[in-house]
Parts: sequence; C-alpha cells; structure tokens
Amino acid sequence: MNTNKTVSVIGLGYIGLPTATMFAQHGVRVIGVDVNQFAVETINQGKIHIVEPDLDTAVHQCVSQGTLKATLTPEKADAFLIAVPTPFKGDNYEPDLSYIEAACKAIAPVLEKGNLVILESTSPVGATEKMADWLALARPDLSFPQHQGENSDIRIAHCPERVLPGQVMRELIENDRIVGGMTNKCSQQAAQLYKIFVKGDCIITNSRTAEMCKLTENSFRDVNIAFANELSIICDKLNINVWELISLANRHPRVNILQPGCGVGGHCIAVDPWFIVNKTPELAKIIHTARLVNDSKPEWVIGKVNDAVIQVLQTTGKNIQDIKIACLGLAFKPDIDDLRESPALKITEKLADKYPNQIYAVEPNIEQLPEKLAAKNIQLIPLKQALDSVDVIVVLVDHCEFKQVNSILGKAVVDTKGIWSE
Repeated sequence: MNTNKTVSVIGLGYIGLPTATMFAQHGVRVIGVDVNQFAVETINQGKIHIVEPDLDTAVHQCVSQGTLKATLTPEKADAFLIAVPTPFKGDNYEPDLSYIEAACKAIAPVLEKGNLVILESTSPVGATEKMADWLALARPDLSFPQHQGENSDIRIAHCPERVLPGQVMRELIENDRIVGGMTNKCSQQAAQLYKIFVKGDCIITNSRTAEMCKLTENSFRDVNIAFANELSIICDKLNINVWELISLANRHPRVNILQPGCGVGGHCIAVDPWFIVNKTPELAKIIHTARLVNDSKPEWVIGKVNDAVIQVLQTTGKNIQDIKIACLGLAFKPDIDDLRESPALKITEKLADKYPNQIYAVEPNIEQLPEKLAAKNIQLIPLKQALDSVDVIVVLVDHCEFKQVNSILGKAVVDTKGIWSE
C-alpha cells in the first residue's frame, strides 16, 4: 500500500522534473521545488524549460490535473527526493556538496516524523551520510538513522538515477534502480516509493554501495571511451579508419569497444570518475588515466582543425583571417540540448580565441548561444548556411541532421564522429 501521498522533488532539472512528472502521472501529489524562478513559473504554466522527448506533454497533463506544481520554497510532504547538482570546487576536481547542503537546510523546517529523504544526486561515497548529518543538525528534535538506526524518525536513502538523456521518460520506468538505505527499513521504504512507477527491479543495498555503484557505472564507460579515443589518435597517425577498425574488432563475441569522439561531456561520465579519484587518488590509477586521456582529446581536435586551416591556406591562397570555420554540434551528445561539460562547446570556445570573428556554430537543438560563446562573436547559423559558406567544417556531435548531409565537396573536414568517413 502506498503511504507516500505527497512527494517533494528538490531540483527540477534534467532528472528532477522528469522524476517529479513520473510520480504525478501515477497518482501521487507532487511538489517540485527549485531556486530558478523562471523554471518554476514555466512549469506552473504547464510548460518545460528543458528539452526531453515526451516530457512537455506529460508536464502539461499533470499540471492541468493538479497533481504537479512547482514552488520556490519546500512544503510538507511524505517523501523528499533531492536531485540537485554536484559540481566541482574550482579546478581541482573536489566535489562540491553545497547544493545538497542547501537543499537539506531548505527542507529541514518542514520535515516530520515518518518522512523519507532520498538523495538522487550523483555523489561521492559518504555523501548520503553527510546529508543525514546536515538534516540532524538542523532538526535536533528528530532522530536520524546515524543515531537511532532502524528506530529513527526520518528514513534516509540514496538512489542514483541511471537514465539516458533523450530517453529519460522511458528509462525511468524500465531501468532497474539501486536503492541504498542507511538502514534496512530506510531501503525498504525507499524501494516501496520507487515501485509506484518503476517496472524494473529495485535492488536493495546500503547507501555507500549505491553511491559507488553509480560512480562505477560511469567510470567503466569513461575507461572504454578513453580506449576508443586513444585508438582514434593512434589510427590517425597510422592512416587507419578507426570506425572501420572498431566495427571489425566488435565482431569478436567478447569485444565491445565504444565510439571515439571529441572528448567526453555531460553531467555524469565527465564528472563521476573524478569523485572516485578524489576519494582514493593513490588507488584509482586506471580511472585517473582514462580521465586524462578523455580530457586531452579536445586539444588534439583543435590541432586537427589547425592542420585543416593550413590545408585551406595552401590550396586557396586565402589570408588566415578570411578562413571561416563551422563547428557542428555544441551539446555533449547527439540530439539533445544539454551543453553541460560539453567538449564540443569547449573546443568551439577555444577556436574562437585563436580565430576571432571566424567561428560559426551549428546546433539545431538550441535557439541561442550561451553568453560565453556569444561574447566571443561566434555566430549561431543553420546547417545549410554553414555547408555553403565556410572553409572548414568540424563535426563535433553526430546529430541526426548532420548524418543526413549527402555532399561536403570542396570543404576541409575534421570529422570527430566518423559520420562522413569513407
């Protein structure tokens, strides 16, 4: 029997809003909380402030039916899901848990005995315990698992998301969930909550293992991508088509190499491995090396662009300041608008520093450039204009629109995704 009549989701971004909507679609009264007033107002109009297939229709339906609303301030609920960012502090890859701490301080005044608090934010090992400590400090009148164990007033758990941008609404339902409570009762109550809409298994463990599980999943992929990226650099040196090579190697029944690209981006794979490295720097040798390989790939791509510019200069007789370069794709992966930790965006920005007033961006999933790109006089243009008017084309993301291009004759091409490779 569902005892969670009201669920509050703290953080209405790429994970929080779809999760809130999913609960609302399954008959739960949902209160979404975010510090972004524009996001709150947009959601309450039945609209969305992010791009995710099928989410707009679902939000409109839930808001219209009164099962979903957004606020700037937390209200009382039976369960609280915290889905806020966990970025780095500066440039040293130290996890910044200040958003989680702020969320704890925000919900603490409305907590009541019997409430469940789940941390969904991808976090370093031990973050759930820190969250419990912050809540206990703010509410000394309530007992928490670290003090009272199974008899605590408040249940605490960690349940990391594991969805793919662009397929979030489907994967929220179908994917298995790892549920790590600070006690067994915490785990059981959290699993019961997710089973409201999750058709996959809800697998119970402890909070530290759940935290490490998410970091491990993304570190595994990061290491695999680093292998592919390193192969791409080696193959370029040896004049071998890396995409053909990987396709052939993957015909081995026990080989599954991922695809190379211009680096690794997004809020997970480019970030999570550093949480392991930061916690155990002397032990995480392969994970650390993979991060260095993937973080160095953008500089290699920029070097290839420089080579392409030299090629154009030699074949056309143009002056270097007259060369026009189009960067195709700014998102961190295909067919989404998410620019977080995107190597494509970083490459475009650095190219604009080297070639001022000569860089054009093609990103069909956004309507305007981020301020830091616009400030560098980069122009956002349609794909056809780029193909017709520039000298160098740099494929950074394999958006579906780019795959449909039939002819690129007469252009110098740097294709980091192999969509036009012979």
